[in-house]
Amino acid sequence: MFADRARVVIKAGNGGNGSVSFRREKYIPNGGPDGGDGGSGGDIVFVVNPGLRTLMDFRYKKQFRAQHGENGRGRNQTGKSGEPLVIEVPPGTVIREEQTGSVLADLTIPGMRRTLARGGKGGKGNAHFATSTRQAPKFALEGGAGQERTLVLELKSIADVGLVGFPNVGKSTILSILTSARPKIADYPFTTLSPNLGVVGVRGDRSFVMADIPGIIEGAHEGVGLGYEFLRHIERCRILVHVIDGSGMDGRDPREDFHTINRELLDYSEKLAEKPQIIVVNKTDLPGAQENAKRIREDPASMHYPVFAVSAAQNKGFGPLLDEIVRQLDELPGPEPLAVEEDALRPPDNTEEPYKIDLVNGEYVVSGPAVDRLLGRVNLQDYESLQYFQRMLRKQGIMDALRQHGIQNGDTVRMKDFSFDFLD
Repeated sequence: MFADRARVVIKAGNGGNGSVSFRREKYIPNGGPDGGDGGSGGDIVFVVNPGLRTLMDFRYKKQFRAQHGENGRGRNQTGKSGEPLVIEVPPGTVIREEQTGSVLADLTIPGMRRTLARGGKGGKGNAHFATSTRQAPKFALEGGAGQERTLVLELKSIADVGLVGFPNVGKSTILSILTSARPKIADYPFTTLSPNLGVVGVRGDRSFVMADIPGIIEGAHEGVGLGYEFLRHIERCRILVHVIDGSGMDGRDPREDFHTINRELLDYSEKLAEKPQIIVVNKTDLPGAQENAKRIREDPASMHYPVFAVSAAQNKGFGPLLDEIVRQLDELPGPEPLAVEEDALRPPDNTEEPYKIDLVNGEYVVSGPAVDRLLGRVNLQDYESLQYFQRMLRKQGIMDALRQHGIQNGDTVRMKDFSFDFLD
C-alpha cells in the first residue's frame, strides 16, 4: 500500500524542575542554597531519509514524544537535558500544522532537518533566588512545558518531469524505455497505484528525474478514485508530459481525453494547469493513431504545446521527445520550495503569559498558563515564598486586573486549589 498522507501528534519534552536544596556539610551547618537547575526537554526533529518512499510508518504510529529533562539536584547539579527525538521522512514531505494549515517544513534534500517542536526550558534552582535579605529561599521554578503540535504530513514526489494522462495510455512503458525503472506494466486500468520514479540519463553525465503519475480520471479534482493523491504528486514537476492513447480503443476520443485531463488539472490548481506541457500521442503503430495525432496538433487548445507521435511498443519516436524535454528543462528555473511560515515555528512567547478572571459563586477565579507556572514556582507553606508570590502577582498585572473586575478587600481569590483573601 502506498501512503502519501498522515496525521501525527508530536510532543517535545518538558523541562526538568529546579531543585530546592541547601548545602549541608560537616563544619558548615548553615550553608546556603545549592539547588541546581532542571535540564531542558528534548526537541522533536524531522529529517529526510532518501531511502524512504512512503509515509506508511505513520499509519501505525501516530504519536511521538521526546524525553523530558531531568530535575536539578543539590550541590548546584544541573539535570540532564532530554535527548531530541528524530523522525525520518521521505524526500518531498510537506508538513503543515493541522489547526492553521501553515506550512512548517518542505523537506526535499537528503539529510535536511527541521525542528518542529521545542523542548521546555529547565526550571531554575533555589540558588538563583538567594538575596541579601532572602538567604534561604525554599522555592524553585518548575520546568517549562514542551511544545505540542498536531501535524499533517503530505508526500509530493520530487521529479523534474511528470507523465500524466488517463489509465492505460502507456505511461509506465514510456518510463521504462526512457529510464532504468521497471514499473509493473499490464493491459488494464490502474496498473500503477503509486508514483514510479526513474532517472533519465542524457548526453554524458546529464540526467533528470521522471515520474509516472498514476492515471487521472474525470472528477479527480473532486477526489474521485484516488484523485487528490495522484494530483498532489504533479505539483512539484517542472514539465508535464501529457500521454494520450492515439489508437482511440474502447471507443475513446483521444482529443476529448486531452481536454478532460487539462480540465482536471485546472480545476485542481490554476498553477498546475499553467505548467509547461509536452503532448505525446502514443500507440501510433495502431490504425488511426496518426490521424488522431494530426487532429490533436490542429486543436486550438494544443497549438502552443509541442506534439510528438511515438510508439512505446516499437520504441520509436523518443529521440526528438527527449531532446525537447532537455531543451525545456535547460530554460526553466528550478523548482521553488514552499514558503515556510517562520512565525509558526517560533516558540510561544512566555513573557506575557495569558490568564483570565471569572466570577464563580462569589469567588474571583484566576486561571491560565500564567497561573499554572506561578503556582509551580512557589512553596505556599513558606513565608518568603509567599512574599515572592505576591510580588509576581503585581508584576504580571494580575492584581490590577482583579481591581478592574471590581474586587474588594476581603473577597476570595482562587487559583486552582489555592484560595486567599484579597487585601489591597
